[in-house]
Amino acid sequence: MSPRTNAVIDVVGLRKRFGSFVALDGLDLCVAPGEVAGFLGPNGAGKSTTIRVLLGLYRHDGGDARVFGADPLSDAVAIHRRLAYVPGDVNLWPQLTGGECIDLLLSLRGVRVESRSRKAELIDRFELDPTKKAATYSKGNRQKVALIAALCADSELLILDEPTSGLDPLMTRQFMDCVRERAAAGSAVLMSSHILAEVEELCETVTIIRAGRTVQSGSLAELRHLRRSRVRATVAGDVGDLSLVEGVHDLDVHEGVVDFTVDDAALGAVTRALAGLDVRALSVEPPSLEELFLHAYSDDPAASDDPAASEARVFSHDRPMP
Repeated sequence: MSPRTNAVIDVVGLRKRFGSFVALDGLDLCVAPGEVAGFLGPNGAGKSTTIRVLLGLYRHDGGDARVFGADPLSDAVAIHRRLAYVPGDVNLWPQLTGGECIDLLLSLRGVRVESRSRKAELIDRFELDPTKKAATYSKGNRQKVALIAALCADSELLILDEPTSGLDPLMTRQFMDCVRERAAAGSAVLMSSHILAEVEELCETVTIIRAGRTVQSGSLAELRHLRRSRVRATVAGDVGDLSLVEGVHDLDVHEGVVDFTVDDAALGAVTRALAGLDVRALSVEPPSLEELFLHAYSDDPAASDDPAASEARVFSHDRPMP
């Protein structure tokens, strides 16, 4: 990955060890202003370790990590004034109300009480009762408190680690709308998530990691060009022999319904071949993010011998490392 001078987050060749265990092994990551970047990988891939390095909680052992062009460890105080972080499992002060927790979190960031008009708007959007004690809150409501506090401040960077954990679909939609608004205002967003549909809808770029290394990185459009589209056609009469078209794979014909995958470079040839048939219905679907994710992992020659390979198909939460 080529470093970008305007990057909010710029990570090149990042390495981190815990004793003999290699958590990060040359990881690359880059997030620009106004960009919503997805950060994907199975449990243990190194997502949370990377985030902790970016927050200045871990000292890295090799490579380079920059946030706003500064070192996240030595310049942690200055960096934290410009970012907001939301973990996937939020712990609050149990005897404080939700509103008091938000006020405390905002005061830690230096946000003045009289400038918090956005607080009421976000409380309303997330349907939070700020008068209840935090001890009575469900996981979803604790998550709402952290999200509201993060979104209240005009942060230049949002680091979100499984941010929708515990939220229902309606609140997840509100969260996505708020993130889009922050990105439109110029904030950079790094979002680690195991919910691929959310990442696909919200993120402009995606970085997929495995065993502490970057497997795939780029915009969704760029990554999709590396994979095959799926074509389904309903054909009346003879379907011909589409398997002879170069670039067609996994051809299946059943009762006039033709299914196959096709390389992007071969779409023109497939279109010409289909034009000669009596096509009654046709759909062409680009590869989904889930397919890109699974393909990225199946490309790893060590996957079959690695116990973590099975985790690649279970999009679970990335637990903090001891």
